[in-house]
Amino acid sequence: MTRTLYLISCAAPPARHIATGIRAAQAAGWDVCLVLTPSAYRWAEEEGGEGELEELRKLTGHPVRYTYKLPSQSDVLPDPDALLVAPATLNTLTKWADGHADTLALGLVTEGLGLPLPIVALPYLNNAQAQHPALPRAVSTLRAAGVSVLLDDGTPEGRGGFRPHRPKHGDVDAYPWDLALDALPPAS
Repeated sequence: MTRTLYLISCAAPPARHIATGIRAAQAAGWDVCLVLTPSAYRWAEEEGGEGELEELRKLTGHPVRYTYKLPSQSDVLPDPDALLVAPATLNTLTKWADGHADTLALGLVTEGLGLPLPIVALPYLNNAQAQHPALPRAVSTLRAAGVSVLLDDGTPEGRGGFRPHRPKHGDVDAYPWDLALDALPPAS
């Protein structure tokens, strides 16, 4: 039986290459459902046009979600067996740790903390953002709640995680999708 992975993607440069992460997760045996933050959705819509969103829908076999459904509407996605937040931004990490749920993406991950789901977050930050005083608290809070935050932040838990880069010098092609997928349980 194939298990379902919600890939929750924030507006950071690897989101422009989200198909790479989807294909890697599918190759690992996951049925992938894509949820974008509103900003990441806008990037896909405005930079790639409706064609990009349609390609992502075809690739996953599911609608691409970015907003809450109405209470009277049925869920269009199967229930998740795991959550992967990638790329995770400073904004999402700090809001998530503080319990904000003002977007569908944040609502899913804040609720996910109370569900028996494995949750992995793979950040994409520059080293200036990584110096923000709210980040260590957010990462510590999320790790204490059971989230595998894959950030090389000088802690034993972060060893081998994503290493922040100099501003405007990130290497999107080197974004370690495999690191995040290896942190999840096997798909089958």
